[in-house]
Parts: sequence; C-alpha cells; structure tokens
Amino acid sequence: MAFKKITVQEAYDVLQKQADGVYLDVRTVREFTAGHPAGAVNIPVAFPDPARGMALNPDFVKVVEAHFSKDKKLFVGCQAGPRADAAARLLEEAGYQEVASVQGGFGGMRDPSGQVLFPGWSSLGLPVSQENGAGVGYESLASKVK
Repeated sequence: MAFKKITVQEAYDVLQKQADGVYLDVRTVREFTAGHPAGAVNIPVAFPDPARGMALNPDFVKVVEAHFSKDKKLFVGCQAGPRADAAARLLEEAGYQEVASVQGGFGGMRDPSGQVLFPGWSSLGLPVSQENGAGVGYESLASKVK
C-alpha cells in the first residue's frame, strides 16, 4: 500500500469537513514557528545538521505514535513535498493506515525553472498560525516520549 499524494486544497477541504484528521507539519521547529497551517501539529522528520544539512529525527515515529493512533487520518506536509513523502513512508512502514503526503506543503513546490507545480498553503491564502504551544509544538509533544 502506497501512501496517497494530495494537493494542499484537497487536504484543507477534508480537514474542514472531518474533525478526525490532523495536519502533521514535519518541517523544522524554526520553520513551523515562522508560520504553519492553522491547527497543524509539528513533529519534524529531520533536524538541521551542520555536517550533512539535515539528519533524520530518530524519535519521529515514536513521537507520532505517542499522540496519534494508527487509524488516525494524517495529512503530512513540509515546505514543498519531499520531506512529507519521506515522513509518510516512515509512518506507513510503522503501520499507519490513513496517511497522505500534501504536495506543495506550506511554501509550494516548483520545478527547476521556477514554475509552480503545486501551490503551497501560504500562497493559497489558507488560514495560517504561529502558535507553537502545548500539544502543537514539537517540544511539548516530544516531552511526553522521553
């Protein structure tokens, strides 16, 4: 079973109609704090690493499992799409049934020439938040796992 790929607009529409879905923002804490989809929860799939650029978050799946059941609808988004795909694959391998990678994420996905392939959450004018407190920000979510 391969995870679904959906557009930002599709994710937004489903989240508006169904209260049981969650937008899982897998960007870094810094990116999330600067602005994210309203109602999103932040669990980074990778952290900035001075030597390698980005390093996989070894606790990613553990933190997700501590907060969401395997049958929860998870809409996984990043800045453009690639990290969301990686995160969705990890969650599917961990047994999550309803995982969708949000193509375009928060900032939009462009091809090498700069053409927009998938518009992002912010460019579509959808609700944005900078809230990063308990139950939303990674620090509060990860603290329950240690």
